Amino acid sequence: MSFISIEDRGSVRWVTMSSPGAKNAIPKIGWTELAEAFEDFEASDQRALVAIGDGEDFSAGADLSADFSGFGTAAANAEYMRFPNRAALALHRISKPTIAAVDGVAVGAGMNLALGCDIVIATDRARFSEIFVKRGLTLDFGGTWLLPRLVGLARAREIALTGRLVGAEEALTIGLVTRVVDAAVLEETVTELAGELADGAPLAQRFIKTALDRSSTMTFEQSLAYEEQAQSVLLGSEDLFEGAAAFFQKRPPEFRGR
Repeated sequence: MSFISIEDRGSVRWVTMSSPGAKNAIPKIGWTELAEAFEDFEASDQRALVAIGDGEDFSAGADLSADFSGFGTAAANAEYMRFPNRAALALHRISKPTIAAVDGVAVGAGMNLALGCDIVIATDRARFSEIFVKRGLTLDFGGTWLLPRLVGLARAREIALTGRLVGAEEALTIGLVTRVVDAAVLEETVTELAGELADGAPLAQRFIKTALDRSSTMTFEQSLAYEEQAQSVLLGSEDLFEGAAAFFQKRPPEFRGR
């Protein structure tokens, strides 16, 4: 049985994680399924991706109960880590907008999968935890890179070193999530947002994502140089002319990513 299901709703691809009775904990095969889903989406014509959990939880992270038997030597453990790392890299390398729709628990790698998306919409009952330290582990799925960028180094240390639960309202206050909504309207809210993102200019979105990801490691001068290069490409694109025409004709633009 597959861990994920994929559904295209117009130009938006929905990737749903499902492991009934285990809060959508991710089995070993699940990492490969996620990686392939993210890679396939990047190569597709779909414009936006939504990651969501089946039922009332996002994901409890790695399914350690099923995988402990496979752990042993450092070499064997490093081999295991190739699977979640592939999925994390595939998500990070997506050039199109991604949304995490988080209900219930998002802990461990499940939390970092959510944080790896461009936008996180959470319900008022969502709970986040970098639970690794309570299992004798360090952060993975990119958590050591993602968390301090979102909440700052000092707060990232406190959250990661304690592994405590962060409720939805605190997550909103400290910048872990973009918006908190009632659970009953999560899918409706995300559908509307994903549609808005899917209608955006693909080339521009790609350059914006890259620039923001690099922003903390570039000087101001380097950022200006990147903007100059990116804008030089976009100023000659069909999408620019479409955007201008749509503005003057008072109609929605129909961007094609060219």
